[in-house]
Amino acid sequence: MNIIKRRGKRIRASDASLLFQFLWSRLFVVWFVCFTPFHLSFLLSTEWKLSLFQKHFIGIYGLVTLLVSIAITGICAYLYVRYRYDHIKQVIHRQKLAKMILENQWYEKKQVQSSSFFEDIPNGKAKEKISYFPKMYYRLEKGLLHIQVEITLGKYQDQLLTLENKLESGLYCELISKELHDSYVEYILLYDTINNRISIDEVIAQNGSLKLMDSMYWDYDKLPHMLIAGGTGGGKTYFILTLIEALLKTDAKLYILDPKNADLADLSTVMSDVYYKQDDMMACIDQFYEDMMIRNENMKQMPNYKTGENYAYLGLNAHFLIFDEYTSFMEMIGKESTKVMSKLKQIVMLGRQSGFFLILACQRPDAKHLGDGIRDNFNFRVALGRMSELGYGMMFGSDVQKQFFLKQIKGRGYVDKGDSVISEFYTPLVPKEHDFLKEIAKLAQ
Repeated sequence: MNIIKRRGKRIRASDASLLFQFLWSRLFVVWFVCFTPFHLSFLLSTEWKLSLFQKHFIGIYGLVTLLVSIAITGICAYLYVRYRYDHIKQVIHRQKLAKMILENQWYEKKQVQSSSFFEDIPNGKAKEKISYFPKMYYRLEKGLLHIQVEITLGKYQDQLLTLENKLESGLYCELISKELHDSYVEYILLYDTINNRISIDEVIAQNGSLKLMDSMYWDYDKLPHMLIAGGTGGGKTYFILTLIEALLKTDAKLYILDPKNADLADLSTVMSDVYYKQDDMMACIDQFYEDMMIRNENMKQMPNYKTGENYAYLGLNAHFLIFDEYTSFMEMIGKESTKVMSKLKQIVMLGRQSGFFLILACQRPDAKHLGDGIRDNFNFRVALGRMSELGYGMMFGSDVQKQFFLKQIKGRGYVDKGDSVISEFYTPLVPKEHDFLKEIAKLAQ
């Protein structure tokens, strides 16, 4: 029983008209309950005469009671839609899933002989009956849609194993996970994504995890290093400032590099380790790398060191190198870029265990400056604002089967949080009156 309950409601062929069935059954009951009391005495009477029937149901009294009951039914329907809209959306989702299976003909049918009044005498007529309909279950839980489909090694297996695009576009949700269980594949989608957007006050970093949306976290202890891409006006700078403010609330040590001497460089007035000059930035990268290597050695000498455990197990703090406009810097330094790339490669390869993490931001992650497998080691990737298909390919891989849509919402984009599943993403909301310099100055002190 627990397994059935956990899977959700079974999608059946009859669900193709589920919305009509749902509305008709409930609205008729409401109307009947409202209409009947006006004529209860007549309905309970033992003698029904035409004159009384005309008075109660055909005359002015009947018309007025009919209109009143319809009005009450309409009010009830409005209140239900207003306060239980999620329930109606679930009905619509289940109907769409049933239609998807029927219209794609992912089912089997057979001819059956229809019975006549005399069961031993066939009437010669045959009708089609569905003999096989895929087992699909639907469940909405904590803002997430869980759709489980049974895999039977049949001829529809390939279609049922690749439902991502159909589910995302058809249900207007975003896939965040795809898991294979025993004989079942489970698609987990984020329902009504924009409503899962949080404010900057809700962005909390604890236990090696940073909350960025409801039901979405960056687990930097497990999936280290973040790559951020996006053009002007996409919300990239505000997102980086939000990360800085959240990480400063922990005991993490931050290093910030801004080669364009722009918004992040202004933080040098309120906190240390903010660099925008070329030589200072080169020295910071070298120092960050050296500190990582020293910690790697020192960790093994600590009395409570244990193989397989990371820096947090030993009570050490995390270090973050936040690098804005990375590709611009690499173009700026010319031949020195090879040296910088080598150091960054070592950081992304070795930093997880010792707690040294890299947050890299650029307009477009060109392979020229993220070669030698560096880009593949950024487990959390965010693309904000308008980007070309080529840009998305650089960010998430050219072989990704994903339909990208543009919405004119600042701070909106797409994210791969380390599981190769790309979903819609909204950066935390920042109120207009929020002063980053003022808040970061308090935290830095």
